[in-house]
Amino acid sequence: MIRPNMHYADLKDSYLFYRIAQKTGAYLVEHPDAHLYRMGIGDVTLPLCAAVIEALHEAVDDQADTKRFQGYLPECGAPFLRKIIAEHYRKRGIALADDEIFVSSGASDELGDILDLFDRGSSALVMEPAYPAYVDANVMAGRKIIRLPSDEGEGFLPEPREEAKADILYICSPNNPTGAAFSREQLGRWVDFANANGSVILFDAAYEAFIEDDGLPRSIFEIRGAETCAIEICSLSKTAGFTGTRLGYTVIPRTLERGGMNFNDMWVRNRTTKTNGVSYIIQKGAAAVFSEEGQEQIRANIRVYKENARILMNALDRLGIRYFGGRNSPYLWMKCPGGMGSWEFFDLLLNEIQVVGTPGEGFGACGEGFFRFSTFGSPEDTAEAARRMTALLAGRA
Repeated sequence: MIRPNMHYADLKDSYLFYRIAQKTGAYLVEHPDAHLYRMGIGDVTLPLCAAVIEALHEAVDDQADTKRFQGYLPECGAPFLRKIIAEHYRKRGIALADDEIFVSSGASDELGDILDLFDRGSSALVMEPAYPAYVDANVMAGRKIIRLPSDEGEGFLPEPREEAKADILYICSPNNPTGAAFSREQLGRWVDFANANGSVILFDAAYEAFIEDDGLPRSIFEIRGAETCAIEICSLSKTAGFTGTRLGYTVIPRTLERGGMNFNDMWVRNRTTKTNGVSYIIQKGAAAVFSEEGQEQIRANIRVYKENARILMNALDRLGIRYFGGRNSPYLWMKCPGGMGSWEFFDLLLNEIQVVGTPGEGFGACGEGFFRFSTFGSPEDTAEAARRMTALLAGRA
């Protein structure tokens, strides 16, 4: 008799966003004409920029021409795209070789796949509140998970300490869900901690494009010593609206080694075994993101989302409600008013003003009593949601 992976039985019964979908679906069954102001799941609402659309069309035309047709591409990424991404880093003062860049179908896929590089007996540190997939992917593998809780007293930016020792260290900055971002000094202490203990940092940089403060690093490789202890996973989903198009990239320095094994070589072997790579059409579109025109256009879209954040921050400021994030992140992490629980607050917003957010409890036990808003909605919906929330919560903070 075949034996299934019994670690799946250790997963929570309901994935956070699935539960939200169930609740909103049930509400719409009872109120079919209702308009929901969705600020829960972090999906973008603006279309792909013009430079990307033009490149995608050109790539489709290439596939119709015998001379320009592209079949299989190198599994680790098309050379033209790896070169462009490496140049993008070099413009920011980070020296990377083209072969240290690996093109993927998105950060979520890569965050799960990258665990192939680590023995199942290794331990994983998750700083909570955290993106639930960090925990779930390691539960599925039967890996030991060390949870490092953080709180508002430290700005949801925990410092390294003895109980944080683990083989794999997850760091997301700017953070999902809290929006908090590590300074160079803070991130430097984690790099030193990893190198001292032989750990490897998995640095989730999916939201780096939202950083506007000069004192905050957008890449872990801005930190001295990171090249011997870190893997960086990036995404074009939030940076350039590729949530439905799917493309990301991973940086693995050639200097990253443990136990006599080179992680860059290991990942080449993994990708050439387990994937046929990302389609030519999508990679051609992604290359346009890094053009001068593409960078200008995606920054314009990001400014729309950051204006949404400003509108929500102003509303919370007027209400006297404490929050984190917003300025350097597409997420606001607010304290639930009146000591409410996070799912209790979710139900209040949904049923009273048709606003949908994400309960903090879903990001770990220390997220209870907090609530996440995404700023990726339309400006009109965001403004109306802020107005409704201000009216509902006045006097409750």
